[in-house]
This record gives sequence, structure tokens and C-alpha cells, in this order.
Amino acid sequence: MSAQAVRAAAPQIPILLREKVGSIAILTLNRPAARNSLSEGMIAELHGALNEIRDDHSVRGVVLTGNGPAFSAGHDMKELTARRSDADRGRAYFAEIMNACSAMMQAIVHLPKPVVASVQGIATAAGCQLVASCDLAVASEAASFATPGVDIGLFCSTPMVALSRNVPRKQAMEMLLTGEPISAATAKDIGLVNRVVPAGTERDAALALAQKVALKSAYTVKLGKEAFYRQAEMNLADAYRFAAEVMTENMMARDAEEGIGAFIEKREPKWQDR
Repeated sequence: MSAQAVRAAAPQIPILLREKVGSIAILTLNRPAARNSLSEGMIAELHGALNEIRDDHSVRGVVLTGNGPAFSAGHDMKELTARRSDADRGRAYFAEIMNACSAMMQAIVHLPKPVVASVQGIATAAGCQLVASCDLAVASEAASFATPGVDIGLFCSTPMVALSRNVPRKQAMEMLLTGEPISAATAKDIGLVNRVVPAGTERDAALALAQKVALKSAYTVKLGKEAFYRQAEMNLADAYRFAAEVMTENMMARDAEEGIGAFIEKREPKWQDR
């Protein structure tokens, strides 16, 4: 059998692993040899999985993690560089990839369920962007974060969008302008991650955090997550006006009526997710 036939017959290892623990979907980046870089295929797989989870009412939360020593090293530079030979030197392909990646990141933000990053190793460039795009993040003590594009002449402009919406401007600019990595502890201090845990326990800690949110009304979480990101882009007066409308709508929901009643009656609420 030829080498080509052997390769064709060999089972394809999935680049994104999916499993479910109770009501939590776990998505695992599975390109450890490539440091879980966000190839064209990986971006498409992630976006597709998010779309499926959005419509799956049995899923109440998501944990996003990676196999191997790296969470994600960002875009696949070998894949991008290979398109330099295109007639337009890769311009159309670069635009396609950057827009596809941006759409996938926004799919995390727009998902009506909490997404928790479980970061076991380095998260650089678009990998750092992926962490910043998640609603919550748990990091191993061994994890580190960086936006080092400036070191190779490619400023981390798209990672900058998510990063600058997570951490203060001066800290974001230092990461973007120097490219130097920060530790998990520093990432927690500046607000990029919620918790730092001993190495090897980050997946369980992220799962526990997702499960804690999953106990709440799915309708309320959906409403609140969407409102959080929308009001963050408004001025103060508009944000309060919008938030008042959301709270009024929320008060009319069955779960708010049930939850308030349960609080007054000192009992556990029974959610109907509406």
C-alpha cells in the first residue's frame, strides 16, 4: 500500500473534541502539535459547535479548553504564510480568515449561555483573544497570556478588541506594545481571568463554575448576558435607560415571579426558563 493510501485510510483525528457533562458542553481544542493554533478549520469547527449549542436547550453552559501544553497560540502562521503565493499576495484570504475569526469570537459573546475558558498553558495573540471573549475564565498557575504580534511585525489588532474590553487601557496597551507575557496571577489582577487554581485542576474548576451558573434560570442568564454586553457600549444615560427596560421585561417573566416568590417564602425556586 502506498504512503498516500495509508494516509487516506488512517482515521482523521478531530481538531475539536466535544463532550457533555450534565448540562455543560465541553469544547476542547485538539491540535496540540500546533499549539492549538486557530486554523481555518478550527475556526469553522468552533463556530459550528457554538451554533449547535445555541439551539440545544439541554446545554446550559460551555467550558472551552485545550489539549496539550498550550491553550492556543493564536492564528496558524504557517497556514497564513502559505497564501503569500496567491496572485494578491494573500490579501483576500487574510481578510476572509480575520473576518471568520472575528465572527466566531462574537458568536461566543452572543451565545445565550455562559462560556467559561479553562486555560492550562499559554494563550497568545488570538488565543488570548479567545480567553478575553469568554464570559468567565479560570487559569492554571502555569498559564500565561500575551499579545506578541508586535514582535513579528503584525500588531494584534483583532485580539486588541476583546483584550481592551476586559482590562484597563494602560495594561492592554503594555501587552500590545511590548508583546511580553503576563502570568496567570497578573491576568487575574487586571481582570483578564476570574480565578487562578493549581495546575491540573483548572478544567474541574471551570466546570464547577459553569455548573454554578447552570443552576440559575436559563431565561434570566440569557437576558442578563445580552444586556451586559449591550449596555457596556452605551453612554451612562442610555445604559440606564436600556437596563430599566430590561429589568421591566425581566420582572414580567415567569421565572422572576417564581424566584421572588421563592425568596419571600424561603424555599428553592423551580425554574421554567421563561
